[in-house]
Amino acid sequence: MARTFGSHIPTMCIEFMMHHGPCVTSLDHLAIPSHNDKRERLVKASRDITINSKKVIFQVHSFLLTAPPPNNRMSKCNRVEVLEKAEKDLAVVTDQYMSRLVKELQGTDFWKLRRAYSPGVQEYVEAATLCNFCKTGTLLNLDEINAALLSLSDQSVEPLQINVLDYLLGLADLTGELMRLAIGRISDGELEFAETICRFVRDIHRELILLAPKMDDSADMKAKMDTMLQSVMKIENACCSVHVRGSEYIPLLGSADSSYSLLGMPDLE
Repeated sequence: MARTFGSHIPTMCIEFMMHHGPCVTSLDHLAIPSHNDKRERLVKASRDITINSKKVIFQVHSFLLTAPPPNNRMSKCNRVEVLEKAEKDLAVVTDQYMSRLVKELQGTDFWKLRRAYSPGVQEYVEAATLCNFCKTGTLLNLDEINAALLSLSDQSVEPLQINVLDYLLGLADLTGELMRLAIGRISDGELEFAETICRFVRDIHRELILLAPKMDDSADMKAKMDTMLQSVMKIENACCSVHVRGSEYIPLLGSADSSYSLLGMPDLE
């Protein structure tokens, strides 16, 4: 009986393939291109968000480059104007580019396509948190960022929400921008602001170093943690050197002489 039943299995398989194979194949042909097209649109949207978020970050840093002579220091009024311009640029990124991403993903299993849009989201988080820190001296948290995206979504479907991992990865990148900001402020003689940045970056590193080992997808975070530690050390060394060597150290930070390190001493081969 078993042999008789077994002898029918190849025939049954062939008949099933004949009746259902073309149908299944046609569905696959419809589903795969649709999925790939969606992924390509997300990659394009992510790229646009990245490019325009970087412009916001550059705008924040621009007050280091456009400060008036003779001391190359920017007045409080001018600094406010620069930050207001950066906030307006960030609002454009939100309304024009993040909104496109939100509309593309709303009502879908957006976490399944995370890899396609994650780089743009991380850069957006970096730009948003940098603007907020420069304006208020505080950290923009994940709930505040997601709250700003709710108005972009159709309320009848599940809205896109930035997940914790992308937020933390963007936060890790923020520390690099704050390091550049701190070094620039020291070279302008604003040691107090640089020390505020140093404490802020140190606090972020201390908190993330506890979370990183517990994260499911921690490979990216591990690499960024190493870079973050370097940023902390550069700010600490620069601040320490100013205290130790005083005003003698400050001109060296703005020097074009590549033989000097952050400590204000010649690099040794």
